[in-house]
Amino acid sequence: MRVSWLSFGTFAVDYEARINFDKLREERKKRAVEQLRRHGLGAVVVFDFNNIRYITGTYIGEWARDKMARFAMLTADGEVLLFDPAAPAKRKYCPWIADRVYPFIGTLRGSLPPELGSERVADLIKDVLSKLKVADLPIGIDIAEVGLLKALERRGLKVVDGQEALLDARMIKTYEEIELLNIAAAMVDAVYSELVSFLRPGVRENEVVAFVTKMLHELGSEHVEAVNVVTGPRGAPHPHMFSDRIIRPGDMIYIDIMHAYNGYRTCYYRTFVAGEPTKYQLEAYEKAWEWLKRSIDAVRPGITTADIANCWPAAQEFGFKDEEEAFLLQFGHGIGLSIWEKPIISRAISFKNPVPVQTNMVFALETWCPAKDGSGAARIEVEVVVTETGREVITKFPADRLISVPVRR
Repeated sequence: MRVSWLSFGTFAVDYEARINFDKLREERKKRAVEQLRRHGLGAVVVFDFNNIRYITGTYIGEWARDKMARFAMLTADGEVLLFDPAAPAKRKYCPWIADRVYPFIGTLRGSLPPELGSERVADLIKDVLSKLKVADLPIGIDIAEVGLLKALERRGLKVVDGQEALLDARMIKTYEEIELLNIAAAMVDAVYSELVSFLRPGVRENEVVAFVTKMLHELGSEHVEAVNVVTGPRGAPHPHMFSDRIIRPGDMIYIDIMHAYNGYRTCYYRTFVAGEPTKYQLEAYEKAWEWLKRSIDAVRPGITTADIANCWPAAQEFGFKDEEEAFLLQFGHGIGLSIWEKPIISRAISFKNPVPVQTNMVFALETWCPAKDGSGAARIEVEVVVTETGREVITKFPADRLISVPVRR
């Protein structure tokens, strides 16, 4: 019998059975193969870093994410191959795939001329698929440059969408994935606890970003994707990015922390106020919490994403002309190896395209409400695991109250 989530520490030890990474890799590959077969694919060729990690359990660092410098291949029979610029290191440090790693020079986002880039890579992919005896079957591609797609088609490959199959595989999390998501969230719990002492008038938004980033890396984060810090009147409308603005007494401060632990992400907003909140600031926070709490309480297997979206106000109720303009403000999204995975939850899309909510989905729910006096806005977000009977919130820093930070020490 497995213990409840996050019962152990973050390190590997010999005296307890903690996260089983071999099991994590095998279960992820199994789910991916199941979805390839369901989608009728002979193989997928993946350039998306998150898909590469999902099917190979390998990583090379964020420097290579946008360079088209590596890819992986998975067949419907479960054959996995990795093409990587650090092939010797992968053979040394990744024994589970060491005999299926090959050196690779990618297209480098068009930096190489076609004959050295897209044409050469297309020849390689066609040759490998032919050797695996799947070249005549539909081949899924997740992301690729137009030049490469055209080159693959010229070689007679039937190129189809492969991203949907991988996202379908990643939608339901394994035990180990949920454990990693819990640990990632626990790191942010700790950061918010320290921010209560750090936040004060005179601190700039970018200094908060630096503080959060440093602490997360000290706790064991492998990558801080973004820290959005929005203060005072910058909060309405929401700019979705930090600046060098100085926090002042009376400011509302909302922060979103997005980082990765062993690949698994957080998307985790909290709101503070410098000093005592005004009536309008309290009203904004209480309204945002009311909307969020209704959506949390609705989560359970058997409902759909439309039922969750229906807990949130229409765009016109909080100052926008339509749901497209208000997109991302009352919002939900799957979370795993990337910040946004299936299912996406929004009044803009979920009523027309409801997705069944299933056990072991993990998603984030977030709400936003501006203060009526223009002094700022409240932004709150929680991450929930769908359990067999309901939901479990894994982002533990208090969300049900607006927390004041001192205006002086």
